[in-house]
Amino acid sequence: MNTTQQDQLNVVTDTGALEQACVELAKGEFIVLDTEFHRESTFWPKLCLIQAATADYDVLIDPLSDDIDLTPFLNLIAEPGRMKVFHAARQDMEIFNRLMGTPPGPVFDSQIAAMACGLGDSISYENLVAQLLKARIDKSSQFTDWTRRPLSAKQLHYARGDVTHLREIYVILKEKLEKLDRMRWIEEETAILTDPATFDTAPENAWKRMKLRNSAKPYLALIAAVSQWREALAQELDKPRSRVLKDDAVQEIAVQKPRNEAAMDRLRAVPKGFSRSTNGRSLIQVINDALDDPDAYAPEYQRRSAPAHPPSGLPELLKVLLKQVSDEAGVATRLIANAADVERIAAESEPDVAAMRGWRREVFGEKAIALKSGKLALAATPDGVKLIEL
Repeated sequence: MNTTQQDQLNVVTDTGALEQACVELAKGEFIVLDTEFHRESTFWPKLCLIQAATADYDVLIDPLSDDIDLTPFLNLIAEPGRMKVFHAARQDMEIFNRLMGTPPGPVFDSQIAAMACGLGDSISYENLVAQLLKARIDKSSQFTDWTRRPLSAKQLHYARGDVTHLREIYVILKEKLEKLDRMRWIEEETAILTDPATFDTAPENAWKRMKLRNSAKPYLALIAAVSQWREALAQELDKPRSRVLKDDAVQEIAVQKPRNEAAMDRLRAVPKGFSRSTNGRSLIQVINDALDDPDAYAPEYQRRSAPAHPPSGLPELLKVLLKQVSDEAGVATRLIANAADVERIAAESEPDVAAMRGWRREVFGEKAIALKSGKLALAATPDGVKLIEL
């Protein structure tokens, strides 16, 4: 077994030690998780460290060690009977989804939970630790190079703090949410994190990340074909999409429809000389194929009709209502609705927005409908804004 103990640091670098660590982790009712990774120059995040903890045990796992197989740990967190606790979980979940083939669940995200408790919009881990634990985190190791070995004691202590503080925060937030009867809110919010579709990187779906600017078949065919070509190449080379071709270049190609090297060279967003490279010639072939048969490449797309203009002043009234109900409920305003939601609620009778579904509708949506229909009024009083049922 290769486990190093250094000032309470438990660093696992081989499979035998990991198996023993998993025995200890399996004793907990929940597992607190965090990762350190590197992604600036790659398509896929490079996992450099895993931090895991229960209420009374914690371990640092080195996935870059030549002597470690993560399978025992991945099997453990795949078990559905144990809560997995993260802070701002999305990137961590993306990593585990790639390793496991599916995201682990169930999930408790302390950033979402803090918003449901009225502790601020998208609160940072550092600020959450300060608010709830009255502790301070030394962030000087946050942006160090986690790919280099050996990791310093300072880096390891910093990484350990990401889970040892979080396990205390989890207990506090869970108790608050249970008292407020809001645990189901968290379940609704974290459902997207346990949906494999959230982390879909299939090249044929890459066009869905692009902003579509018109519905012409040739344009749509090129957006889809070029996006798929870029996604597949970025994954193959393990490079960020933007280093293969920037979004602006994909859009310019879709609009200008260059069929040869000379036409490609005239595009401002495409690097000079790219058209004569192996990848450039491959892309020109993709462009021609898509233009020759746009029906085969263009995705189904229905342009959303222009939004109706809401009555003058209604969006502003709804924003006041949103602020009032969020203050009364003690929940971050942004968790209930954003500005775009408010605009659509003002303009449409039954808009398909999150603010009109689930617990959000109970807290805000029904009142918004009542305000629009004249059954609810807002009144300014010396004690603040009051809601008056009419």
